[in-house]
Amino acid sequence: MKLSRILSNQDGTSRKRANALIAAGRVTVNDLPCRVAAQEVDRFASVAVDGEVIQAADTPCYLMLHKPAGYLSATVDAEHPTVLDLIAPDLHRDLHIAGRLDRASTGLLILTNDGQWSRQLTEPKVKIPKIYHVTTAYPISEETSERFAEGLWFEYEQLRTSPAQLEQLGAREARVTIYEGRYHQIKRMFHRVGNRVTALHRERMGDIRLNEDLATGDYRPLTSEEILSLP
Repeated sequence: MKLSRILSNQDGTSRKRANALIAAGRVTVNDLPCRVAAQEVDRFASVAVDGEVIQAADTPCYLMLHKPAGYLSATVDAEHPTVLDLIAPDLHRDLHIAGRLDRASTGLLILTNDGQWSRQLTEPKVKIPKIYHVTTAYPISEETSERFAEGLWFEYEQLRTSPAQLEQLGAREARVTIYEGRYHQIKRMFHRVGNRVTALHRERMGDIRLNEDLATGDYRPLTSEEILSLP
């Protein structure tokens, strides 16, 4: 939100007066004077006028969860347990999921209250690699890797997937790297080549890798390095 709007949203402060306060250097953002009325200020910044706080800074939250099977990637559901049920209630406020996994899938799940940051992680145009361990119902054909690298046409979205890499680990196992994260993308890709995914486990998103020692259902805060790893 623009700084002038934050001020004008306060009772009795007109947009004209807000701009005048900002121009006079009487407004601070994170304790530093700001004279740019159009400055974008998010909810994680404190704003004060003449030393009086008018917007207290929210605390950003970034969590890595080792998602178990059977939990929905949702914040609330009437029928099934959700991943938020695994998180301490005092952390729930404004949390959302950055890159969902379906109920049967497991592995790395990121939860945050920072929408701008999560968009960088999940936006297909940014091309953040997402790496999955995949188990299939049938042996993986020799042409699968080539088909994935060429991209596959998704009729519903009217688009071709970005080139994906497949590293075969066994007759029915592979490590797959995609760069988009479309709806059920990996399952749909294998379906297009005549196979079916029976287990899907996300190992990594960009430089954020699931800890091998993080037990299923457990979570931890992201490190500063992980948070700052996005472009």
